[in-house]
Amino acid sequence: MKALQYPAVGAAPVVVDVPDPEPGPGQVLLEVTAAGVCHSDIAVMGMPASALRFPLPLTLGHEGAGKVAALGDGATGFAVGESVAVYGPWGCGMCHMCAQGKENYCLRAADLKIFPPGLGAPGAIAQYLLVDSTRHLVPLGGLDPVRNVPLTDAGLTPYHAIKTSLPKLTGGSTAVVIGTGGLGHVAIQLLRALSPARVIALDVSPEKLELAKEVGADEALMSDEKAASAVKDLTGGRGAEAVFDFVGAPPTVAIASACAGVESDVTVVGIGGGSAQVGFGVTPYDAAFRAPYWGTRAELIEVLDLARDGSVSVHVETYSLDEAPKAYERLHAGQIRGRAVILPNG
Repeated sequence: MKALQYPAVGAAPVVVDVPDPEPGPGQVLLEVTAAGVCHSDIAVMGMPASALRFPLPLTLGHEGAGKVAALGDGATGFAVGESVAVYGPWGCGMCHMCAQGKENYCLRAADLKIFPPGLGAPGAIAQYLLVDSTRHLVPLGGLDPVRNVPLTDAGLTPYHAIKTSLPKLTGGSTAVVIGTGGLGHVAIQLLRALSPARVIALDVSPEKLELAKEVGADEALMSDEKAASAVKDLTGGRGAEAVFDFVGAPPTVAIASACAGVESDVTVVGIGGGSAQVGFGVTPYDAAFRAPYWGTRAELIEVLDLARDGSVSVHVETYSLDEAPKAYERLHAGQIRGRAVILPNG
């Protein structure tokens, strides 16, 4: 089969031929219908060899959807031909966090060398994907896999981040979304669907700010040295009750901290290498800073239900498998409006 692989440290991703996978006991083989392209992949490809915890080459793609092609011995609950989405943050299934359904926070995954597809295990930008357990699949039903595959990360991750802050997002509150690309434009829709908060979007791209307005942001501002004071002005000096940074670079984390009000939540989702200085007299009184990771399988089910009722949709650009390297080039250059989706068998 064909697959998009990151072949070696510092190399560009390439389309190669690899052996067709076969499902072992408990495993499921998917014929991939759609796979999302994410900045996390670029982060992996930017790591030095000393930081990689898995061998190369690596088949990319941690957002996956497909049709069940074959079931390994003992794999039950799904039928051949059924359309499914892949829950990406695989865990051991046995530890204290996994027992709560929080495989994204598995306590043993690192020691057991359990990796998500595309982030250590062979990923979804291939004609076939091997999934380790049926518990990592969610039925898509009638949802279009192409338009909804990004929800497995670009929907699930902001949903998990926002859900914790919902008690603070009451009438008259303000939420700030920094970075309105793949995850951010979905976050705006989730905030609109789940809370009465006013949503202020920040980005450095006029095109992405235009998208932010299209999907429901009340205000769309340039993410620059004036952004925090603009947010304070718009909130009558209070600052925001919740700030979600989907970039996570040093400048955006600084803006996120400066936008925050008393008893606010500041949630850094992006992996741009920034960190916040936290302490008495440095941050607003009782402000909480969080750095969440992905989400639970139950939350993925909830996100897909929001897609079914029309509360959230993803703006996608589609590419063939042979065009996948081009999609990464455009993503790296900031030219993707929404999310890029690869069609490996399209």
